Amino acid sequence: MAELTIANQVGAMHSRAAAEPSNEIMSVFTREQEALAGVILEGVISPGETLLDAPLLDPHGAETSLLDALGGRRGVLVFYRGVWCPYCNIALASYQAELVDELEARGVGLLAVSPQRPDGSLTMQEKHALRFAVLSDPGNHLARSAGVLTAPSAEARAAQLELGLDLEAVNGDGTIELPMPTAVILEPDATVRWIDVHPDYSTRPEPVEILAAVDALGGH
Repeated sequence: MAELTIANQVGAMHSRAAAEPSNEIMSVFTREQEALAGVILEGVISPGETLLDAPLLDPHGAETSLLDALGGRRGVLVFYRGVWCPYCNIALASYQAELVDELEARGVGLLAVSPQRPDGSLTMQEKHALRFAVLSDPGNHLARSAGVLTAPSAEARAAQLELGLDLEAVNGDGTIELPMPTAVILEPDATVRWIDVHPDYSTRPEPVEILAAVDALGGH
């Protein structure tokens, strides 16, 4: 039996979609993903630099911040796009199943951040019974600080609207900007130790890769 990686789950989802009748809207997203796979990253935060201590909101709208969420210990910060994104749902469910307990055993926290409003964070948390912090960054301050902020293409934006997804309504700041799916290992003071950015949002850092990076850093 094949290992149930995020990549395998995404592959199975794509196979099911390919078996359906041809759909021009879905073809738009396929073309977008193919274009994103060739993106050359520029301006991404580097290990040794410090991420902004941005103001954040918990799933009930209460104010917090990155440093408060880290709680004085090393943490893995995961950027995701929103509860509406099927790839994000696969990734966060996988992190719950395979990552959160392993990190906790190492004294490392896990937090996921998106630009969506807190009600979207709450839906994501409840949908997958997530036992790690799911927070909103309405202004994308963290993604901008990390250099991983992007936006859908005009063609993809039009397809999203046709499907009933309006990012201006979903995002907390009324913009269509989104973070690239990213995992960052942070020290308690938000210093970056490791970062893995995925311009193609259909791919994600695997739990085993994140754990290997945490272990490679040693004591903390």
